[in-house]
Amino acid sequence: MQCFNIISVSQQGNELKKVLGAGFGIAVLVGGTIGVGILRTPGIIAGLINNYWLIVFAWLFVGGYVLLAAGLFAEMATMMPKAGGPYNYVKRAFGDYAGFLSGWFDYLLNSIAPAYFCIVIGEYLALLFPSLGGYETLMGLSFLILFMLFHLSGVKSGSIAQQITSVAKVLFFVALVVACFVVDTDTLPAEKVQTLTQNTTILGFLTALQLIMGAYNGWWSGCFFAEEDVDPSRNIPRSLFTGVIMVIIIYILLNMAFMHVIPPAALANSPLAASDVAGVVFGNSGSKLVMIIAIVSILSILNAYMMIPARIMFGLSRDNFFIRQGTHVNKGGTPVVSLLITTAFSFVLIIVGSFQQLFALAGFMSLVVTGLSFAAHIKLRRTEPNTPRPYKAWGYPVTPIIVILATAAMFIGFAKSDQFNFMIVAGIGVLSYPAFMLIRRA
Repeated sequence: MQCFNIISVSQQGNELKKVLGAGFGIAVLVGGTIGVGILRTPGIIAGLINNYWLIVFAWLFVGGYVLLAAGLFAEMATMMPKAGGPYNYVKRAFGDYAGFLSGWFDYLLNSIAPAYFCIVIGEYLALLFPSLGGYETLMGLSFLILFMLFHLSGVKSGSIAQQITSVAKVLFFVALVVACFVVDTDTLPAEKVQTLTQNTTILGFLTALQLIMGAYNGWWSGCFFAEEDVDPSRNIPRSLFTGVIMVIIIYILLNMAFMHVIPPAALANSPLAASDVAGVVFGNSGSKLVMIIAIVSILSILNAYMMIPARIMFGLSRDNFFIRQGTHVNKGGTPVVSLLITTAFSFVLIIVGSFQQLFALAGFMSLVVTGLSFAAHIKLRRTEPNTPRPYKAWGYPVTPIIVILATAAMFIGFAKSDQFNFMIVAGIGVLSYPAFMLIRRA
């Protein structure tokens, strides 16, 4: 009987519950953005940019891009506070097919995320506890099922967990920053100061920007939950801007802290820069500390990404872009059928995929979704100038044009460097129209 109650359908028209606030919005943005990227990419970026202040500028530059983009999303999310986020804006601006295409790209990239996060959790646990080696996939699958069962209990549980894990993550990173700045850098081993980089090139700088953009992915997470916010007009802009600014500050401070301990030339090409830095600061136990920080970070992200794709599928189902059962909501406010379908999809990806493959594919898809969303902002400003906008982004039309051009440039760069995943994205695009027509006729 208890199991039946968990998955029973809400008696109020399958409506999502308005129980979330700005605290959750900030937590899901910070928790859904800061993760393995900031622990792994600084060394690679130092190998591409051989200059302390240029590295800081690169992280700040992408942060500025994200801050501009957040203003556009804040305007559209408060104008259309609906579950599923970006695809709603594209649908309203360009029609059903564009909304269908954007929505399914968004669903796929956010359904891929739980798979590669579970894979990384399994890999890190095996590194932390060598006796678990060989069971990485099983551990990843176990975490996926565990989080699915947890989220069946309702949106409030997920909200509380997100806020707790996000606070823990921030505290861990703040402690690491402080420890780096108070360490005596004279303890740096001599072999660490060898110069491993060449002079910075334009291509290297552009490649670094792409990696940094990947670390910032997830900044629009709060928009998916606009329909469940008790006061979206007020809370969404606050949570987007507060969350993005927090992420920018943490990223800049972490890079400065890492380079305070190990100069860029010595940090260059390290596959896990944070581990090298922690080794200097904390000695032999440093690498284990970084693994613990990484696992906490990933758990926070996983919690967020177990919630997001279910909201996208709920919205798609409500708009007749998927089966109507996708709108079923249980008593706790969870889109239960959408959650189960998403878990099954991620389950298969964990078995057949790898972190690198899935992460790269998701990066392509995110550019499609955000690019269409930025274009939707311009279109809606032109076609619906008198529609109430509780929050209005500044700088129109310059701001959306800047972010559209930047997004297009990154997509072209990704297409040239990763033709395999580009062909997958192109193939999905080609198949999308027949799929759209088939669903519309059903």
